[in-house]
Amino acid sequence: MLKIKCPVGITQNIIAGKWKLVIIWTLKDGVLRFNELLRALPEIRQGYLTQQLRELERDGLVHREVYREVPPKVEYSLTDMGHKFLKVMDKMFE
Repeated sequence: MLKIKCPVGITQNIIAGKWKLVIIWTLKDGVLRFNELLRALPEIRQGYLTQQLRELERDGLVHREVYREVPPKVEYSLTDMGHKFLKVMDKMFE
């Protein structure tokens, strides 16, 4: 894999993916459970949402909280870096 040192290239690699920006934007208002995200994004396949969330978690933009209960409960929220990235998205919107 090519190692990119340019900050723009690094950012592009992190947010590459059809749904990542939409997921980040959807989480801007707070914590959502997996099924809430799935309902908020009806056009995304469940497996692809899982993959995109794992990548966003790996890259430090999304936090995954697992509650050990029956049935299992998993919540997703933005990390500090995810919240900071919202500023970039606001600029893109402008």
